[in-house]
Amino acid sequence: MRLNQILKSTAVAVCSTLAFSAAQAADITGAGSSFVYPAYSKWAESYKAATGNNLNYQSIGSGAGIKQIEAKTVDFGASDMPLATADLESNGLTQFPAIVGGVTVVVNLDGVKPGELKLTGPVLADIYGAKITKWNDKAIAALNPGVKLPDDDITAVYRADSSGTTYVVTSYMSKVSPEFKAAIGAGTAVKWPAGIGGKGNEGVAANVQKIKGAIGYVEYAYVKENKMTYTQLKNADGVYVSPDAASFKAAAAAGEWAKTPGFAVDFTNAAGKGSWPITSASFIIMQKSQDGDGAKGKEVLKFFDWALKSGGADAAKLDYVALPAPVVKLVQDSWKANIKNSSGKAIW
Repeated sequence: MRLNQILKSTAVAVCSTLAFSAAQAADITGAGSSFVYPAYSKWAESYKAATGNNLNYQSIGSGAGIKQIEAKTVDFGASDMPLATADLESNGLTQFPAIVGGVTVVVNLDGVKPGELKLTGPVLADIYGAKITKWNDKAIAALNPGVKLPDDDITAVYRADSSGTTYVVTSYMSKVSPEFKAAIGAGTAVKWPAGIGGKGNEGVAANVQKIKGAIGYVEYAYVKENKMTYTQLKNADGVYVSPDAASFKAAAAAGEWAKTPGFAVDFTNAAGKGSWPITSASFIIMQKSQDGDGAKGKEVLKFFDWALKSGGADAAKLDYVALPAPVVKLVQDSWKANIKNSSGKAIW
């Protein structure tokens, strides 16, 4: 099923949830990352078919999702930027990974085919740092002999909202470019020196598609659905790789989940010849203390238990990567240890 069809199907589930949420305790609400929206939309559709229960997920950006779960206005938040242990503890929250995907660099250049243009991390950082402003700049041309590059201005498209996708790509560029780290740094919202913003992965994709000479960063599912022109990137091993499920999985293999507090594993610029350098997990954030007997929190965990065990095929169709079984076990153990009802009893 194509992404736009998935989103239409999910819209029906969303309307149903809004109309009947008071009567159906099994319905759950979440908000945050647009990076994972295609996967969660498909999961919501499949979960409803399997159980009859609804997920209302709002693609509003990781920063807004964090704020909503802190305010307890949703049952879970979703963020591609893991919260630090101190932030989790101070707000009574816990987090766990749900899925892995790749941030992809996309361009709008006449005559350039998907995967034909090659970039390095430092060159990408110089583009977003407004040091490289023309497509035929010698730094880009040196990486792409034989590719006809226009003498056009580069329009850097970035996220206008507080975004986990922005955190992932700026974390990567900060690792590979000391100049970028000093001038701009990593964060869900940074001060870009030039360019134009778009809301959500959807907004960035739309702006890149309509602006000649644009470059942007979006999750790979948006690239596939919109048939966008993606670039290759040179990874930490010096190999040019293309974005796909195999290169995301290769990067994710470097994660040391059991040793990382709060599961806050960073895969950006991961070692490995086949690793895509802007790979990330996306995280679910929940209140540790659930209201009453914790029934709503348990429904959230039922959904993610189903997704982690049965949602891999749906995720793979959109080129996301499911968590390996040992990590799923670690996640479920964290539910038992951290998420409790108002009486202090574990809900899982």
